[in-house]
Amino acid sequence: MNRVLSPLLFSLYTNGCTSGHQSVKLLKFADDTTLIGLISDGNEPAYRGEIDRLVSWCSTNNLELNSLKTVEMTVDFRKEPTPHPPVILCDSPVSSAESFCFLGTTITKELKWEQNISSLTKKAQQRMYFLRQLKKFLFPVKMLVNFYTAIIESVLTSSITV
Repeated sequence: MNRVLSPLLFSLYTNGCTSGHQSVKLLKFADDTTLIGLISDGNEPAYRGEIDRLVSWCSTNNLELNSLKTVEMTVDFRKEPTPHPPVILCDSPVSSAESFCFLGTTITKELKWEQNISSLTKKAQQRMYFLRQLKKFLFPVKMLVNFYTAIIESVLTSSITV
């Protein structure tokens, strides 16, 4: 039987799962885990070793990794990038992605913002429809401002850090 942990319990349960190499970072948020590795001069052992460590830790601690929901994205600005062998997870090769969504922010291989901005703009435009509907029904201005701040502005400022 599969059991689902709440995000808080998952964070507490996985607190001991950390990266053992300085060039590889393991980020966890709720039930989402991201492994970021810096590979210099084609030297991948630290990165691949951390993947193996994560797989082993999950197996030892009764957690299943979903290889179908796992992607690898390589950011490589060299003029002639060399292909690397795919990551194997649970006996399945991990698919390579051109972009992925990390905590609501779309990150692309080129580290450009267009795709993320387009996604946020679309979300905000969809939510503007509801603001216009509330205005049609003559809701008080203070309520319209509160709606805008909570539902629309929060989307537009989601990737901004202070």
